[in-house]
Amino acid sequence: MKWLDSFRSRIVLGTFLWTLGLIPILHLLFLLIHHQMRFISVAGIRILLVFSFLCIAAGIWQFRAAILPFGRLRRQLSALRDGSNVRIEGNYPSEVQPLVNDLNSLLGHREQLVRRALAKAGDLAHGLKTPLAVLAQEAERAEAEGEHETASTINLQVDRMRRQVDYHLTQARATTPSNVSGARCAVLLSVEGLTRTLEKIHAARGLTIEVDVSAEHFIRGQREDLEEMLGNLLDNACKWAKFKVKIQSAEVNDAVLVTVDDDGPGLPPTMRDQMLQRGVRADESAPGSGLGLAIVRDLAELYGGSVTLDASPVGGLRATLRLPS
Repeated sequence: MKWLDSFRSRIVLGTFLWTLGLIPILHLLFLLIHHQMRFISVAGIRILLVFSFLCIAAGIWQFRAAILPFGRLRRQLSALRDGSNVRIEGNYPSEVQPLVNDLNSLLGHREQLVRRALAKAGDLAHGLKTPLAVLAQEAERAEAEGEHETASTINLQVDRMRRQVDYHLTQARATTPSNVSGARCAVLLSVEGLTRTLEKIHAARGLTIEVDVSAEHFIRGQREDLEEMLGNLLDNACKWAKFKVKIQSAEVNDAVLVTVDDDGPGLPPTMRDQMLQRGVRADESAPGSGLGLAIVRDLAELYGGSVTLDASPVGGLRATLRLPS
């Protein structure tokens, strides 16, 4: 019945049934108090009691049916926040359904904005690739002609521009609306892909990357952003490690902690906070622009997480990435 789709209608009906069920019971109590039970048969008492209990049970069922959709709505909102769902499913009381419809429309609109922003970011990156590739070719030509200083300068600037582009494109992608809600990804899936790539890159050094990440650990966010953060942490660890890098995960208080350890020289405590600042490098003679850890910090904070640097149990540096699960 359509009129029962209303929360108020169910509450009114439940109240009516509850009251209707109480009337025979109150009548029987009145007869009992005034010693007039002899005027009603045992069969009549049974019928009245059965009628009362049926009405009361029907009233309770109506109350429960009126309240249940709100519990379901709460679970849907939790699933939306966790990234399990991308919209609110199901039918709700007529007083709530318009709000649910508007919320779903808003979520759909925000998703379109995200896709448009990601597409524009991709177009920008693609548009910059060609000029940077041309500059890199000019550097190779200069190197072949013996202009080593010119080639070195061009290569340095090209590398810096690429890192700057990556940094700002990452931030643009991370700050798009609804990036945090409605998305979830497995930590292990990203880690496995990154470790395979890094093991190939550092194969000549005999570097070992040990993975101890649970397949049950998921973070609330985009996979591209997770791989950006983990890729920078693992790349940094592999760059400074002597023989071994270890990555592991744990879940603590609705958050996933991913730790990356290396057996390299490590960092003194006074430099650890500085290394998370933009443009700071531990070794100025090493290649790079010092943006890797800053990207990790910025992305983690945008997702409501954090990244910290500490001494590693294996002798080098430990980076701990904390993200909402």
